[in-house]
Amino acid sequence: MSTPIGEYALLGDTERAALVSRHGAVDWLCLPRFDSPACFASLLGTDEHGRWFLGPVEEARATRTYRGSSFVLDTVHETASGRVRVTDLMPFGDGRADLLRVVEGLDGAVEMDHQWVVRTGYGKVLPWVSRVEDADGQTVIRAVAGPDMLVLRGTRLPEPEDHHHADRFTVRAGERYEFAMTWVPSWSGVPEALDVTSRIEDTVRHFDEWADRHEHRGPYRDAVTRSLLVLRLLTDELRGGIVAAPTTSLPEDVGGERNWDYRFCWLRDASLTLEALLACGYVDETRLWRDWLVRAVAGDPADLQIMYAVDGSRELPERELDHLPGYEGSRPVRVGNAAVDQRQSDVLGEVMIALDEARRLGVAESAESWAVQKALVDDLADHWDQSDNGLWEIRGEPRHFTHSRVMVWAAFDRAVRAVEEDGHDGDVERWRALRDVVHAEVCERGYDAGRGTFTQHYDTREVDAALLLIPTVGFLPADDERVLGTVRAVEEDLLRDGFVLRYRTQSGVDGLTGDENPFLACSFWLAEAYARTGRLDEAHALMQRLLDVRTDLGLLSEEYDPRTGLLLGNFPQAFSHLALVRAACAIAAGDAADGRR
Repeated sequence: MSTPIGEYALLGDTERAALVSRHGAVDWLCLPRFDSPACFASLLGTDEHGRWFLGPVEEARATRTYRGSSFVLDTVHETASGRVRVTDLMPFGDGRADLLRVVEGLDGAVEMDHQWVVRTGYGKVLPWVSRVEDADGQTVIRAVAGPDMLVLRGTRLPEPEDHHHADRFTVRAGERYEFAMTWVPSWSGVPEALDVTSRIEDTVRHFDEWADRHEHRGPYRDAVTRSLLVLRLLTDELRGGIVAAPTTSLPEDVGGERNWDYRFCWLRDASLTLEALLACGYVDETRLWRDWLVRAVAGDPADLQIMYAVDGSRELPERELDHLPGYEGSRPVRVGNAAVDQRQSDVLGEVMIALDEARRLGVAESAESWAVQKALVDDLADHWDQSDNGLWEIRGEPRHFTHSRVMVWAAFDRAVRAVEEDGHDGDVERWRALRDVVHAEVCERGYDAGRGTFTQHYDTREVDAALLLIPTVGFLPADDERVLGTVRAVEEDLLRDGFVLRYRTQSGVDGLTGDENPFLACSFWLAEAYARTGRLDEAHALMQRLLDVRTDLGLLSEEYDPRTGLLLGNFPQAFSHLALVRAACAIAAGDAADGRR
């Protein structure tokens, strides 16, 4: 049986990330970038697809914590014979791709199992492995395959054993073993050794200082802090792209086909991430992403994509990895994402909202950034009335999705504001007229007057959790009867055991088979809607229910199965964490308006 998704911890250095299980298995790691092929892929297969295990031989009870506000992970294993602490991290800020593991004896003596199984190309390629000496004359293990070289050094190196490297050793109180794995291009020399202690200290210090800057002083501060840190870790420090998750093909429905690659930069998700960061006082990060955006979308506005690679590349062809059996048999395992070619009309609205909020907080536009926005809005003005695949990237027939149309309105609205309030140039009369046309159309064709709710698209009476965002973007005030009716309809149709579905899959709108579980971001949207509509007690109750499903390290996946209590989908998921931050901010504002402390 696969390790439950919620049993994994996240390691990362803002350019790449790894998942390590409670018992010491690094089962997922892509190098040298978030969206590179994995060299440890047992998360989606077996041990033979690559992993790095470092844990006790005998049965142990494991407890773990992050050190301070960092992603330096301390796991204490307690066995019948003693206790050891394993510290795992990917050090920040040295321009290298390192994974460090330190074993320290605390009490008694514990026998440790060490297994290093490298398979590049998502577990398919067996590298050439040899022992060599580094510049200091120290023996290291070098694994080479194509463009990749992985170098393992340590206090005690494992021995070759049938295409694996394995070892067992006993750690006694006061003893310390250090291990370090480094990726470099295969044509490079063996990298220098790191000072492990200083890298741990520097990494903890960096994240502690970053976390101390955030300005949320309302309820749920600790949860907000960890969520902001997850968003920070998923923001590429070098290139500026923000990935939706560090994993691919973790299933929304175990055994089903709803398995997608999220290791890319969706303009929507990145914009919402920026809104969450801006709400908590992080302004500099906006400049980094805005400059990435300008580079990524440069060219003909008609060529705008909904997502890009971390470096802004456009080619993300979707393919299936038949050699991987999938998490708990959930197939296909996909890399790349065919949604890159979809039309999703809501995306520009999110981009314009995020950049508008950045301007309100003093982020000056560059000549290039406003020129790009203006060109994109002008292109939207020529094509706004086309059907699209919507927020949820349906693979069925394109529709006139109500949420998409609301976000089209938001794009024109923020463009008008940029001209009227910020002094930028643009075809404001046309934008203003289209803004009014779109608003009137949504209120007429996207609203079911008989039931008193907005609908998922113009040709249905079904509802969609994305409709909860209508007051958030300013389309209608939160106390409008149409908004209140929509909240009631979402409660009636989409609540499952206290959590919110995106929509009812039985409607067939998405063109896929199978069901899915409640979507955590949607549940946070309902908590936010409660806060905005004055239902503060219900907002707090739902918020607490959602916080209770986080892992012991404060992490959230994409979905949650209330019947089994398991987290599902890609992990950790930026969308879930940014929605947590937004809900917490809305609840804090609601409490303040209500005179609550």
